[in-house]
Amino acid sequence: MRQVAFFGDSKRIRNNVTVFDTTLRDGEQTPGVSFTRDEKVTIAHQLSDIGVHAIEAGFPASSADEKGFVREIISEGLESDICGLARATRADVEACADCGVDIIHVFIPTSEVQRVHTIRKTHEEVVDITRSVVGFARDHADQVMFSAMDATRTGMAELTEVYRAAVDAGATILNVPDTVGVASPSSMKKLVSGLADALACPLDVHCHNDFGMAVANTLSAVEGGASQVQVTVNGIGERAGNADIAQTVMALESICGIRTGIRTERLVETSRTVSRFSGISVGPIQPVVGENAFAHESGIHAQGVLADASTFEPGIMTPEMVGHRRRLKLGKHVGRHAVARMLTDAHIVVQESELDEIVAQVKEVSNRGRKVTENDLYEIADMVIGGAGVEKIIVLHDIAIINGNHIMATATVRASVNGKETVCCRIGNGPVDAAMKAVVGIVPEKLVLKEFSVSAISGGSDAIGHVSIAVEDAQGSIYDAGASSDDIVLASAEAMINALNLVYRLKKGE
Repeated sequence: MRQVAFFGDSKRIRNNVTVFDTTLRDGEQTPGVSFTRDEKVTIAHQLSDIGVHAIEAGFPASSADEKGFVREIISEGLESDICGLARATRADVEACADCGVDIIHVFIPTSEVQRVHTIRKTHEEVVDITRSVVGFARDHADQVMFSAMDATRTGMAELTEVYRAAVDAGATILNVPDTVGVASPSSMKKLVSGLADALACPLDVHCHNDFGMAVANTLSAVEGGASQVQVTVNGIGERAGNADIAQTVMALESICGIRTGIRTERLVETSRTVSRFSGISVGPIQPVVGENAFAHESGIHAQGVLADASTFEPGIMTPEMVGHRRRLKLGKHVGRHAVARMLTDAHIVVQESELDEIVAQVKEVSNRGRKVTENDLYEIADMVIGGAGVEKIIVLHDIAIINGNHIMATATVRASVNGKETVCCRIGNGPVDAAMKAVVGIVPEKLVLKEFSVSAISGGSDAIGHVSIAVEDAQGSIYDAGASSDDIVLASAEAMINALNLVYRLKKGE
């Protein structure tokens, strides 16, 4: 039975919350991140497809390219409303209106520190500008959002006065930004509750993660009366980022029982798309979408989830709900139940005595400080049972590399696939890249290399290196593999061969 634990007892909690995504804008404000035009369009489609209600596509007044991009997004005919950002100037509002956006988002600094040092205006001047520009925006759009930038560091009386001026001028929603991430959940709830009591206008919240409380502050804002939340994919944004869409949505849906309309089963897919485009990897312990979010190593944990997943998982959030998969991990704490299940899933039959030996060897490898992959497990099983139960679908015969400072790296691979010899040649950005592309090219399975690392097992220039990789298949499942050699190119190719064998072995029954 699904259990829902509402946080708090506030009567302000709603049945539905609107999701407003600012990934396209905040991602571009993240140092080192610059999406291409095609990547932006792909992200916009992905956000619309998963049910995001509104997308802030950009800042049209900032450049001709930005204005052109916002127009392009609007021409895509997405289900989501498209929002354009505007400073509190008529020129910025006109730039948004020229694009034909559904929502014009007007902002102006309201805290003393920002008023004095960024726009050099008095509080009275800010109120007058707000009234004038929001009214002008309302003449050009049916939906106008107004943000009092740095709201959480603005005095309550001044903040309420600015917001009231915006409402009187025609604002349809008020955004409460925690611009530098200094709010706490209790202070955010108090602030939003006070504004909800004082203003007859829907409230939206935009939280930054400087102290790691963006998601918690967003949830508290909903408890205080906010009906819309601003989020970004993977929490990307300025400095420490913003409230993460996956964490926010799943907390609202699973813990609070609030409907968002987001297709949660596509959250992992969305996270990986933005990670690939932004170049910012998602850490393994990232909540909801990280590789370890539903991974278990400890013997008692693995035994528990095999019997009933809710023993060591939330239960109200399952991997299937977010497009993830449950993983049993190998390490020094692994138990017999987990190893037995992994071998069974790979169609490897072992005796009880052999299982004990396999578990012991897995722990021995892990105790030497080395990551143990699923492929390592099958190699260990192969040795213990004498090769009687481990089938290798792909066998590498030869690999030839051509490389030089004036030559494009080229790799040619000869291998057997289900007993049939296959040859593939690929070029790459260096010999390792070429070798791995050539290996992947010998099979129809589409795999994406997610992780690649090399560690030295011995010292000296002739050291033996160990290559560890993680690959992702078309369904989003991740597979770990590795190989060791004194030739890193060969080790990389063999690691990919091991990964391919792993994928086909685990899919054998499908």
